[in-house]
Amino acid sequence: MTEAHADDLKAVEKIQHATGEIRRELGQVIIGQDAVIEQLLIAIFSRGHCLLIGVPGLAKTLLVSTLARTMNLPFSRIQFTPDLMPSDITGTEVIQEDKTSGERAFKFLRGPIFANVILADEINRTPPKTQAALLEAMQEHQVTAGGEKHLLEPPFFVLATQNPIEQEGTYPLPEAQLDRFMFEIRVDYPTEDEEMAIMQATTSDTASDVKPVISGPEILELQSVVRRVPVAEPIIKYAMRLTRMTRVSTEEAPDFVKEWVAWGAGPRATQYLILGAKARALLQGRFHVITEDIDAVAHAVLRHRIVTTFSAEAEGVTSDGIVDKLIGAVRSNDEAGLRERLPDAVEGSA
Repeated sequence: MTEAHADDLKAVEKIQHATGEIRRELGQVIIGQDAVIEQLLIAIFSRGHCLLIGVPGLAKTLLVSTLARTMNLPFSRIQFTPDLMPSDITGTEVIQEDKTSGERAFKFLRGPIFANVILADEINRTPPKTQAALLEAMQEHQVTAGGEKHLLEPPFFVLATQNPIEQEGTYPLPEAQLDRFMFEIRVDYPTEDEEMAIMQATTSDTASDVKPVISGPEILELQSVVRRVPVAEPIIKYAMRLTRMTRVSTEEAPDFVKEWVAWGAGPRATQYLILGAKARALLQGRFHVITEDIDAVAHAVLRHRIVTTFSAEAEGVTSDGIVDKLIGAVRSNDEAGLRERLPDAVEGSA
């Protein structure tokens, strides 16, 4: 075994151990939601932000706050309201007087954005100006006040929630701002057995003690490991083709895309497909990416980047349904070529 291969195995073992410990601690508080937890972990190790969509009462806030506790990271919850101002998030400058000298000077008071894990609760409840302030911090990892830049300490994650059933008095995020989120995660209702377990756990006099199992520096190290996972060129082309086929104006776009899609995904979607696939590969115990990894993150990456037409809405076609058809179309076109050039990639994704 070469030294490089040994290092790869150690990296895989380390990230699997970390995720296993996080899942174990989360399991003391959160019942079910395994797919949601996996997607959150993939995004965190990929340095991405997430948008969680789900009706009230599905423990979205509890999940995010508990996740922050397992990672021993400072956590801020911001409740977005129509009267929330940008400075309420980023912070503001105030005049303070030095009692000794009597001199006055501006001092920057940091807002709740200066934490490692940010829960932006009901982000669509606040006006675009305030949304943009948060999204700028997400993208630039800094806040500018009074001409001075204030850096946000890594690791830095924004996990925003939206309520899909109450749209009155909301300010939907524009597509350009939605594109800043790596994943759109759908939080569904629990199964009957899971709901029974939730009732038993939450209506009794028991308390769970969640312990931190990983630190900020360790998360940064694992994020670097994800970036080092190799991806074969055919896999990159597979991800690119999946994204490019969503664009109505391209030659690759199939007929159903031209009928159902008004606007498709940009290059950032392909970047997130590859990064998400790298992180998933490590979670699955591999130091290489297969097409199954791309497929596994495709819905979360693409669903909020595909704008459907009125025709699609009238026929009940969703962005998830379009992604399903895209995966089928890409596989039917590319699978033979992939098998010739990279047999393991296709066989592993079957």
